[in-house]
Amino acid sequence: MQIWVDADACPNVIKNILFRTAERLSVRLTMVANQPVKIPPSRYIKAIQVPAGFDAADNKIIQQVQAGDLVITADILLADAIIKKDAYVLNHRSKFYTADNIQQHLSMRHFLEELRTVGVDTGGPPPLSNADRQAFANALNCFLESAKN
Repeated sequence: MQIWVDADACPNVIKNILFRTAERLSVRLTMVANQPVKIPPSRYIKAIQVPAGFDAADNKIIQQVQAGDLVITADILLADAIIKKDAYVLNHRSKFYTADNIQQHLSMRHFLEELRTVGVDTGGPPPLSNADRQAFANALNCFLESAKN
């Protein structure tokens, strides 16, 4: 089992949680982005830089991910593709995307995209709070502990 991170949009506080977790649990962690990603020296952590381009990082993750791997992303379309490969998806706010809920998330994404197309400001998510960070760390740890068994 390996953790893949859609690193272009991943908040730094989440990256730091992932770095510490990879070291503590000896789990392979790969950051994928189309710009350089600063990573700590570790035999468990690596970064892959892909060429600039629409969905280049997403496509690299989709090509490399294996069934049972975990992908960290807030990208709903990437999440959908990963679920179809029998891998797991966790977003930055500790929500798991699953086969049971991905259609609902896709529908909401398309609805908000339509609103933005006609000029409605849909806003963005609020900044990550300390509670959000703790919830992410807890969800990640619970997943990794259950995956070991």
